[in-house]
Amino acid sequence: MTSQDIISKLPYSKPFLFVDEIISISENGVEGTYYFDKDLDFYKGHFISNPVTPGIILTEVMAQIGLVCLGIYILNKEFNIATSIALTSIEIDFLKPVYPNENVTVISEKIYFRFGKLKCKVSMKNQLGIEVCSGTIAGIIV
Repeated sequence: MTSQDIISKLPYSKPFLFVDEIISISENGVEGTYYFDKDLDFYKGHFISNPVTPGIILTEVMAQIGLVCLGIYILNKEFNIATSIALTSIEIDFLKPVYPNENVTVISEKIYFRFGKLKCKVSMKNQLGIEVCSGTIAGIIV
């Protein structure tokens, strides 16, 4: 399964697809990127003079790359099924703001996959390599 195959199986589309590229993926983790274009709708009203990416959007990027893409890969590899993972829990620390026109990289490491539940340690770094948020995200097979 290629990176494009995985992205095509995501249950999202623009404007709610937050995965541009999967750099690497294995049964133990995934690394991918997303670019925050300045014209995204949520910037229009989030801190009018100085737009910042909302934390819930950062969380969604981390979940789509770090949990759902990895889940699709694992389910296809281990069980040869094409299904998805739904979010069940998050615990994220926000360390730095992410501004319009920034590219971020999400790195996810599998903590466990058992009984249909996937839990990952996920971090996001900005284009300077500085960690902007990190935590754990979990989901179940749907």
